[in-house]
Amino acid sequence: MEHYHDTEETSKYNNALDLYPTPLTDEQVKSRTAQIVEKYVAENDTVEVKKQIFNCLDLTTLKTEDSEESVLKFTERVNDFDNEYPDLKGVAAICVYPNFAKIVSQSLEVESVNIACVSGGFPSSQTFTEVKVAETALALADGATEIDIVIPVGKFLVGDYEGMCDEIEEIKSICGDRHLKVILETGALKSADNIWKASILAMYSGADFIKTSTGKQEPAATPEAAYVMCQAIKAYHDKTGRKVGFKPAGGINSVNDALIYYTIVKEVLGKEWLTNELFRLGTSRLANLLLSDILGEEVKFF
Repeated sequence: MEHYHDTEETSKYNNALDLYPTPLTDEQVKSRTAQIVEKYVAENDTVEVKKQIFNCLDLTTLKTEDSEESVLKFTERVNDFDNEYPDLKGVAAICVYPNFAKIVSQSLEVESVNIACVSGGFPSSQTFTEVKVAETALALADGATEIDIVIPVGKFLVGDYEGMCDEIEEIKSICGDRHLKVILETGALKSADNIWKASILAMYSGADFIKTSTGKQEPAATPEAAYVMCQAIKAYHDKTGRKVGFKPAGGINSVNDALIYYTIVKEVLGKEWLTNELFRLGTSRLANLLLSDILGEEVKFF
């Protein structure tokens, strides 16, 4: 690890981290997260909150067996939802692999729904930076309006912050004013200290959102990781004035899971973060469960 600490560029990133010393131990994170969940989740268990969460969903299909036909059907359900439930706000985005950006772009009729593509060698992030940049540029050219990438976790873990940050900066420069969501893969980072540092470095490098997980590795999203990331977003905002969004993803299997993440964002970052400009949930399972709760009957729409 030490050999990364002697360049001017690397010291730039260490200096950035020094501005945001890790405030919490793993034990403190566990305790404070449990307190928030126990004290506040029940009060957010309302139909209005569930409608709000539904409007923050990145409706996701990232299956090996995805095809143009299956993604077209997936997109058409989002179009149909707008017609069948005109009184409900729809999802925030459809999230697909980059090669499906064009089919979604050509078939999506709902202007308020974004087209998110996972890019940059998702989910492992193990490929050439040039390939990551090209993949991102192709997805954007085909109609993607948001990009989700994974940090090179291996580089981060050996202390190559320059390599990690340069890559994020390069991909953000391709995205321009379109949202770049940076996935930390918190299950691989393991400690609160690592999650905090990766959050700060990702935001410092231009991330518009920081996101917990790909959903392809266990553990995926956890309330503890969410708490650390939201605290990092708060510290970064307090110092820079820049609002970075938060997206839990992976393993969000129940309405109660979603309510926990909503509550953590509300308690740490405040109500102004509870819009789909700053809060998303990546999930394929949750939409029907939320709809069922909102409408008071079992719904299998998506």
